[in-house]
Amino acid sequence: MTQNNGRSVASGTQNTNLDSSVAGQAFQQSYVGISSKLYGTFTFGRQNTLLADGIAKYDPNYASQAFSLIGLSGTTAGAGDTEDRRLDGSLKYVATYAGIAHFGAMFKPNTGNGLTDSVFQANVGGEYAGASVDAYYVKRNDAIGAASLSAAQVALLPGLGYSSNNSLAGTISDNTSFSIMALYSFGAPKIFAGYEHISFANPTTPLPVGFNNIGGYVLAFVNNAAFPNNKILQVYWAGVKYAVTPNVELTAAYYGNKQNSYGTGADAGCSTRVAGTCSGTLDAFSFDAVWRLTKHFDTYAGLMYTGVHGGLANGYVFHTTDMNPTIGVRFTF
Repeated sequence: MTQNNGRSVASGTQNTNLDSSVAGQAFQQSYVGISSKLYGTFTFGRQNTLLADGIAKYDPNYASQAFSLIGLSGTTAGAGDTEDRRLDGSLKYVATYAGIAHFGAMFKPNTGNGLTDSVFQANVGGEYAGASVDAYYVKRNDAIGAASLSAAQVALLPGLGYSSNNSLAGTISDNTSFSIMALYSFGAPKIFAGYEHISFANPTTPLPVGFNNIGGYVLAFVNNAAFPNNKILQVYWAGVKYAVTPNVELTAAYYGNKQNSYGTGADAGCSTRVAGTCSGTLDAFSFDAVWRLTKHFDTYAGLMYTGVHGGLANGYVFHTTDMNPTIGVRFTF
């Protein structure tokens, strides 16, 4: 994202840039803990959230970045913001009872006092006779949605004392998420489905300009008032995975997003692409196949189609639909 500071989409000079929960850290996960068959597992450190574990389990594409909307975008697994898919300095507890029911809780405290910049997650679920269901609750204070700087913002950096090499813009919100996910295995075929309701509100405790974000990046411009009304994002998906043979597996899936209109003034109640605060939808369809050639080696191919409409199409300068075929090979140690 910092490489794209000052570059507009229309200029054609931007390269791919996405907000991330990795941000250059050496390890995607790094934690220590203790485990007991009777009392469960307790861990501390940098680790995936309970919600991210659920997305990986209940996504028909297992959070694939090529064929899954909720795998490519961390918004769903991050309860509204990609940076919260993993959490530094977090406490995580999971336990299973009678081999059927399970429970989880996770907490990331603020580095200062109170609940500013804190995260709490809870999960309850169960598995029986090929069926699995999980429900999740997430409360995130001061969630950060980072973005590249505009040319006008870059021009102001010297006067602010910041460098373009490590400065970003940040939209701050207090996020609340509820979700339920399920799968059922018939043997060779498996069906998957999920729904998440995410509410974005202006932060109770605004973050200051100059806040140090993950990876050592500085928020040179901060928006603490992006949501005059609560933004509601609904995420839903369904799909089927079918093992044609022990070595060939096919997956078909649908993913959707629906956003309410949360703007004020002239944009209140709008449903067009005139503003990002207008109501809108996103639809994605994918089909892919995996062929396991050996125990450690496989090949895969597939296609994902996406289309955006209304407010979710705001900012798409050239196209509002996309079709990306992908083919590759993979070796697993």
